[in-house]
Amino acid sequence: MAKILFLLALMTSFTGFGKEANAEVAEEGKDIKTEIDAYIQHHLKDAHDFTLFSYTDGEGNKKHVGFPLPVILWDEGLHFFSSSKFHHGETLAQSGDKYYKLYHSKIYRTDAEGTINYDADHHPTNIKPLDFSMTKSVVMIIFTGLLMFWLFRSLARSYNKNDGIATGAGRFFEPVILYIRDDIARSNIGEKRYEKYMPFLLTIFFFIWFLNMFGLTPFGVNVTGNIAITTALAVLTFLITNFTGTKDYWKHLFDPLGDSMPWYGKLPLYVILIPIELLGLFIKPFSLLIRLYANMQAGHIVIMSLIGLMFIFKNWIGSPLSFGLAFAISLIEILVALLQAYIFTMLSALYFGFASEEHEHAEAH
Repeated sequence: MAKILFLLALMTSFTGFGKEANAEVAEEGKDIKTEIDAYIQHHLKDAHDFTLFSYTDGEGNKKHVGFPLPVILWDEGLHFFSSSKFHHGETLAQSGDKYYKLYHSKIYRTDAEGTINYDADHHPTNIKPLDFSMTKSVVMIIFTGLLMFWLFRSLARSYNKNDGIATGAGRFFEPVILYIRDDIARSNIGEKRYEKYMPFLLTIFFFIWFLNMFGLTPFGVNVTGNIAITTALAVLTFLITNFTGTKDYWKHLFDPLGDSMPWYGKLPLYVILIPIELLGLFIKPFSLLIRLYANMQAGHIVIMSLIGLMFIFKNWIGSPLSFGLAFAISLIEILVALLQAYIFTMLSALYFGFASEEHEHAEAH
């Protein structure tokens, strides 16, 4: 049901876009494919307001349905105002004696006329203040955090009240939690040390899973398709891995061959092996962030592109076919949303297991 609503919401937005785009194509000779691409790119970006959908009324005016968010800027002092002052980038926002303009999802300081200056490569040269605004991605992160807190607090309470038996929604999530504990944490980290990593593994799994699923709802907030978010998650895994690493872990990085051969025989090999081992420290979290970002971003692009094809074909054969393909891909994306959360958690547990492993030297002898 959520997938059908998602597709209908996108179609509603694209319908308004289609009328506007067709009018612009007729007046200015623009390619509708270019217009669809611009609309998709705009949808994938973060925003300073929470727009549920937009449409074009009978008079040709574009209407946005949603709510504004607080804008917090540091520009020779703190500036705080509502994003409604921007009117979706159509007007300037004044704070004190300064004027600000929302341009391509970024805020720049301008003059009273809203002038944007460019360099030779057509990049804005206006002063860009430090932006601490609460964007729609931040809203979804906070909402997801509160949802997880309520969910697991309720699950813990049901355990206390019913002698360790989950009730309500906890019956659905309990098997998932046990799977993460037994088949991901225990099997990859080990019986002795898996418990200290469980809070992070549970949090990261449900955080990514819930955000991925929210991105497939009619709200369409693609949080995990933002490379800054996936980078922050990968950095957390990187820090935990290296700060909890044992002496054996660090010894393996700088002495991968151990005592298998004398030092003068190892030295030529270490010129190659040690840089490779150190490079692997950064390749592992990089692979985490790129995998999650690329898969979620690509899913949204494919679905919206297929819906955009409806306005290119404009016939009873091509349009239903595009809708059917979009619906099929959106069903696959439900599986991908869960799969990406699982892969991120599994690989994090593997890295923790490598870092916390201790070799039994006595048994080796």
